[in-house]
Amino acid sequence: MANERVERRLAVIMATDIVGYSRLMEADETSTLTAMKRLQGSIVAPNIAARGGRIVKLMGDGSLVVFNSAVDAVDCAISLQEELASDQKDVAIDDRILFRIGINLADVVIEGDDLFGDGVNVAARLEATAGPGGICIADVVHRQLGVKNCSAFWDGGEIALKNIARPVHVWHWKDAPTVGPSTSSAARTSIAVLPFENLSGSPDQDFFSDGITEDIISGLARFRSLSVVAASSSFSFRGKDAGLKEIGKRLSATYLVEGSVRRSGERMRITARLIEAASGTHLWSEHYDRSVTDIFAVQDEVTRMIVSTLVGQIESADVRQALRKPTTSLAAYEFFLRGLVHIRGYGADDNEQARMMFEAAVERDPQFGLAHAYLALARLALHGYANAPADILDAALALAQKAVRLDGGDSGCERLLALMHYFRRDFELAERHYRRAYQLNPNDANTMVQMGGLLARRGRLEEAMQWIDEGLRLNPFPPQWYSVALGNTLYILGRYEEAAAALKEQPNPGQFTCARLVACYAQSGNAAATEEAKARLLKLRPDFSTEDFITRGLLLERPEQREMFREGLLKAGLPA
Repeated sequence: MANERVERRLAVIMATDIVGYSRLMEADETSTLTAMKRLQGSIVAPNIAARGGRIVKLMGDGSLVVFNSAVDAVDCAISLQEELASDQKDVAIDDRILFRIGINLADVVIEGDDLFGDGVNVAARLEATAGPGGICIADVVHRQLGVKNCSAFWDGGEIALKNIARPVHVWHWKDAPTVGPSTSSAARTSIAVLPFENLSGSPDQDFFSDGITEDIISGLARFRSLSVVAASSSFSFRGKDAGLKEIGKRLSATYLVEGSVRRSGERMRITARLIEAASGTHLWSEHYDRSVTDIFAVQDEVTRMIVSTLVGQIESADVRQALRKPTTSLAAYEFFLRGLVHIRGYGADDNEQARMMFEAAVERDPQFGLAHAYLALARLALHGYANAPADILDAALALAQKAVRLDGGDSGCERLLALMHYFRRDFELAERHYRRAYQLNPNDANTMVQMGGLLARRGRLEEAMQWIDEGLRLNPFPPQWYSVALGNTLYILGRYEEAAAALKEQPNPGQFTCARLVACYAQSGNAAATEEAKARLLKLRPDFSTEDFITRGLLLERPEQREMFREGLLKAGLPA
């Protein structure tokens, strides 16, 4: 080991991987190995050698290659994909050998015949982001290319990569095939945030409007359902006379965000607008008035509110588009969006419809982590959530864990895994995964409200209300389930009238929500409302008993909290 040469230098790293390798090997190991060996000898190795590349490492389903030139690496990648596509065109789609390729430029350590460094990890993550038969390159690589190869890639914006601290600006090869196994990343909604206009009349305030813009870009990039155009691309349109439709087309963006900042003395108004690029339709607009005591605190607060609201508005617009399409034309992501509509609904068959939609999404894209996580939730919902049989609870947990393995960088997967642990009454593990979800995306109001609901059930009421209040502040148009987390927490705090007001927000309350309302009214001394709520509860569940509700309807860690609900229900005259 002491005699091995260690070298540090700037290098171009290309990572390759075979799509669906395990599936191909399971189906026909001999044929797959024979085909791989043939392709390696006739296409892969000759192309790499012809452009001065060196294969550093060969794995069963991929390779790590180092080049001296970004141009050579990209030329090699394009040539590989074109020749492989031609070779496989007559093979059945499910049997084709397709490569994903990622390319990065970074400082690396070359030790003997191996390669180390963060730049190698980024290349591997870029490869995982590429579609089947596709190429994903870092922006630092794209900047080295000539005009011809530059135009061969579309801007994928800044995205979060698994276990990589900062978002990475990526570019995708335009000629990647559309056949083969689907990939959820290809269906991500694209958005560009244009430079916010400084209307203060003072050029020295540009730093603030630019800072707002860049913070919104960084915040949106944490949501892995979005492909965010990088700041450098968005800022290139500053001061240019180009219409919104043209900007959207040139940035390949489905949605545009624009806004302005106006400061007058110690007051500031920040305005943001969401626009559908193709039609120019304004989908959402809001302004935020603030007193400028700490300008950076204002920037952080308003940015987080804008980001959280934008994500909700974009998702709603995507859902509306998906619902307009016939089911036969839906891609995995669109089935996923339809599933979201049903899992958040309150109709008699919504949970079953959600299960069907999420199963369709997973079938079309087996690598779609978030669809797996929501499928776990839908299956639990069909069997009574925490009251589901043990085998259903176990299967849902396994599915949510698979979702995290598929996409560990998606905060939604971590959040839903936390929810699975919560339904299993494993509050410690639930809290751990909620905190992990928050670390991945501190702008996700859903995580905050669910975390607050969990902490309330663990007896940490002050901390719980801070999480819930922050989630409600970030999401001014919350889904209706927020009211359950809020109402439950307010009841435990002894704020019974406020708890009842929150729980009444539920459009079609089930027996457990009705029981909570009965307890709220009884504890607050509202006899008329108590009798009305009790009648509604007994109509839903004529054989209702307080003990059954305490056992099956409450997920609380602390015994004294359960007694608070028991006291309210017995005070209302309900059976013990």
